[in-house]
Amino acid sequence: MANFTSANILISNMIEEDRALVMPHMARVDIERRQILVSAKTPIETVYFLEGGIASIVVTSKNGEHTEVGIFGREGFSAAAILLGNDQSPHETFMQVDGSTALTIAANRLRDAVDQSTTLRALLLRYINTFMIQTAASVVCNAHDSIETRLARWLLMCHDRADGDDIFLTHEFMAMMIAAQRSGVTLTLHVLEGYGAIQSSRGKVRITNRAKLEETAGESYGAPETAYTETIAPFGKGRT
Repeated sequence: MANFTSANILISNMIEEDRALVMPHMARVDIERRQILVSAKTPIETVYFLEGGIASIVVTSKNGEHTEVGIFGREGFSAAAILLGNDQSPHETFMQVDGSTALTIAANRLRDAVDQSTTLRALLLRYINTFMIQTAASVVCNAHDSIETRLARWLLMCHDRADGDDIFLTHEFMAMMIAAQRSGVTLTLHVLEGYGAIQSSRGKVRITNRAKLEETAGESYGAPETAYTETIAPFGKGRT
């Protein structure tokens, strides 16, 4: 168990005794784009610790409109609700960017392990805290900042979780994720290209100047990433 490695940061930062509690019950599975990790209003049976890709937590309104409230990748896990006393979530979680693999564990097995270990519970709750900081920052950004700032922040968050500099997403999907019109996203991508921050093509955005993108995002980006780095492990490009 001491030699076990995983691209998931939480798994890698568990103490050996905590890994011994969860690893016998874990399986590594392939993860594909659009795969549902958590279905809304359905009992949670499986928890995913991503080793690649990006997942979105999405709220669906009564008229069927989708709004993203948070994302995670290899720094986190799905179905945080089970650690907060719930067996289901009102929100759906799905893969928005192709992932490689994830370590899965039955929800009841993870709950049992957390009940046995205060250090494991503390680690996973520290992650949930950073995710709550992320969602709060998203609310403030979407309510008060320009679409240019919002898109720059969101691209930085995706870049942090991507293996390289390419992010494979359509303009329509990006619009849904930042609560904007598709035409506004297309125009804003051209503006960011003019800054030299990105290169945009059909279905793909390449980050070419991260510093310029961070300048555009300003104070809207960085608080969750700093909290994660300070309480769990270095996270985010330029922080590892």
